[in-house]
Amino acid sequence: MSDLQHPDRLKKLEQLRAQGIDPFPARASQPDGSAAVADAVRELPSGAMDASKTLTVSGRMRLPRDFGKLVFIPLLDRHGRVQLALEKGSRESWTGTPAACFELLTQLDDGDHVEATGRPGRTRKGEPTLFVDSLKLLSKTLAPPPEKWHGLQDTDARFRRRYVDLWANDGVRAVFETRARIVSTVRRILDGEGYLEVETPILHPIAGGATARPFVTHHNALDRDLYLRIAPELYLKRLLVGGLERVYEMGRVFRNEGIDTRHNPEFSMIEIYRAFADYRHMMELVEKVVSTLQHDLVPSGTIRWRDVDVDLRPPYRRAGYLDLFREHVGGDFFDHGFCVRRAAELKIPSAGKPPEKLANDLFEECVEHTLVQPTFIVDYPVPICPLAKTKPGDPRVAERFEFFVAGMELANAFTELNDPIDQEQRFAAQVATKDEEAPAEVDVDYVQALEYGMPPAGGLGIGIDRLVMLFTGKNSIREVVLFPQLRDDRTAAQ
Repeated sequence: MSDLQHPDRLKKLEQLRAQGIDPFPARASQPDGSAAVADAVRELPSGAMDASKTLTVSGRMRLPRDFGKLVFIPLLDRHGRVQLALEKGSRESWTGTPAACFELLTQLDDGDHVEATGRPGRTRKGEPTLFVDSLKLLSKTLAPPPEKWHGLQDTDARFRRRYVDLWANDGVRAVFETRARIVSTVRRILDGEGYLEVETPILHPIAGGATARPFVTHHNALDRDLYLRIAPELYLKRLLVGGLERVYEMGRVFRNEGIDTRHNPEFSMIEIYRAFADYRHMMELVEKVVSTLQHDLVPSGTIRWRDVDVDLRPPYRRAGYLDLFREHVGGDFFDHGFCVRRAAELKIPSAGKPPEKLANDLFEECVEHTLVQPTFIVDYPVPICPLAKTKPGDPRVAERFEFFVAGMELANAFTELNDPIDQEQRFAAQVATKDEEAPAEVDVDYVQALEYGMPPAGGLGIGIDRLVMLFTGKNSIREVVLFPQLRDDRTAAQ
């Protein structure tokens, strides 16, 4: 049993059972909810009660406050907070709360789930209140909740016990309600533009579609290793070959990388592919998604995030990758000697890194933090874009963009490479680097799919967690993921 259980609560549990009261009943009434109480008293003056109406609310009770004749109990449900009132004695048109309710109350604790039925009204101070006629225990809480006024303060404890954080700390539940609203809005936009939501495999025979270290698992029946997907990209583009011209998938992806304020080993992503389009159409889609969310969630247009004021109203700035590299790094991306020297100055390890990876590390170090207002970085060097089409007229760069806000990448998009010969050569070049984040083998099946003909297409990936961070003003991905990965309790204690 958990060491969180409190002896006094266990004693009350035994007393309830001895009295024939089930502390964990299987049935409960369907509640009207706290919102119904607020609606019912909207026109009532202070000190009045609607004796003709009976409502039921269910939720988690907080500490009762005894004022002699009245006992007030705050109750939390999915709509918010409502006040229960148990009255000792009678009042006009009401005989008061039955004594059995007060007897039960002596065996209840802060955090217990209860069901209350009564008449809606307002206190003399105007507070919407349910004056209780009957009270029922729905679930006895054996672990004491955090102290009332300070909630659950320890950050690690908050994430580890999200099931407490959600009701003990104000504003936490609102973050995840906003998250659900964001996901719904993105889906509505895509569905409205004729995109089809699909599901593709999570277990992949080859880790591809992005550059990242995968998680490896083993399938016993097939006796082969499989990889948790690092991106759904290659399967979604197979669907373009199959004639599904507009597709998207929203789901979890997995990358065996470090944990920090921007990274969690599993995170939510939406990938979108559109035939007969290019990266310019994907830019338009990003602007539509972000500006729609801005209109719905931040009507002023300006949000405070990562200690800066960000104006989310479009149009958004566009800047070339190589131009920014020269401006902020101070040299040429393709000059490997310069990049090695500059990396040494910045104490960035360079030994064993492919030239393009080292140069991009310099870009991340010197440029990304300067991208405060919404910015599309466009036209990336081909060596770091194995899945993007080369820009007509400039073989050095690919039609790719990344979208940044306050120094953090929120989206990544390409004009998709659909030449099977070029694609196979780029895959082979990746494999030859022996980089632990590169694929271990050429994805021959995907190349074969391209040989059947993939139409010109644009593709886009948006990090859902980071999008939620932006619109809730949170600086850590752990604040917007319900159950983030954490160090083991035993490891953290060492």
